Amino acid sequence: MSSSEVLKGDFGKILESCTGIAGPHQYKFPICDDDLDGLNASPEEKELRCKLAAVYRLVDFHGWSNNIFNHITVTVSEDCRQFLINPFGLMFYEVSASNLIKVDLEGNILERGSTDYGCFLPGWLLQSAVHAARPDLKCLIHVHTPAGTAVSAMKCGFLKCCQDALIAGEVAYHPYGGFNMDEAEVKSIAENLGPTAKVLILNNHGLLVGGETIQDAYCRLVDVMAACEVQVRLMASGNLDNVILPEELMLNKVQNVLHRDRKAGGGELTKGDKTMTVKEMRFEAAMRMLDNMGLKTGYKYKKMPKSFLEKRIS
Repeated sequence: MSSSEVLKGDFGKILESCTGIAGPHQYKFPICDDDLDGLNASPEEKELRCKLAAVYRLVDFHGWSNNIFNHITVTVSEDCRQFLINPFGLMFYEVSASNLIKVDLEGNILERGSTDYGCFLPGWLLQSAVHAARPDLKCLIHVHTPAGTAVSAMKCGFLKCCQDALIAGEVAYHPYGGFNMDEAEVKSIAENLGPTAKVLILNNHGLLVGGETIQDAYCRLVDVMAACEVQVRLMASGNLDNVILPEELMLNKVQNVLHRDRKAGGGELTKGDKTMTVKEMRFEAAMRMLDNMGLKTGYKYKKMPKSFLEKRIS
């Protein structure tokens, strides 16, 4: 099958209908696409597919994608042994709900999705090892951003130099092990992540960020990237002695506040009974942005402003 035929659906009509640019890329591929209905998947899995595909678009929108490389996964089975991953060969802005591949921890492809692309072996090795070791991390995001990779190469590590860094929480490290990852390497990665950290700095390589939900992982990545950008700019000053670092106890203080947010429902003054955590609100705002760009997220809004309902692009 030729590359122009790989993605199912009449994308020619989609491209012809585009009147502008959605984000930093050229074309508008719908996130919740028509081919999703043809998959033998539960409603819960279809919802996760839409959310995960939306995160691929957000990562691309932020400029954090890396051609056809890197990967974002989410577990879709109760035992966390099955997860969704991007087809190797697609750009992040081409990933949709239907073309995500479902694989298991043994490497079996359970659902190939709407393309004939396969799964990137190093990507599967990394994600499967961490999903197996940390079933609490339902979503994992691996990126090679310039700022994140720069911080991964610094002897000082990830500095708790700003509020975003404190929000990111506990950070673990893994030494560089070469380009071709094998089973021993990814097992070592899972071990170095440990039982509680949700951020892993892969030295001289990039970042691995996890979350209990897709929303948690995405928002944590945003916080980590903001902190990395700040650190890179601070390092450019050439004088770390002039940098104020918060006291160590502030990390626990910030994390305790965030923990109360997860329990208390958003930490906001709101009307109605639809309480949300701050991360849920942040993610929902990102979905509104994508929908306003015409990218059709398929997201089920919990708290949508009336003005948005009236003006939203269908």
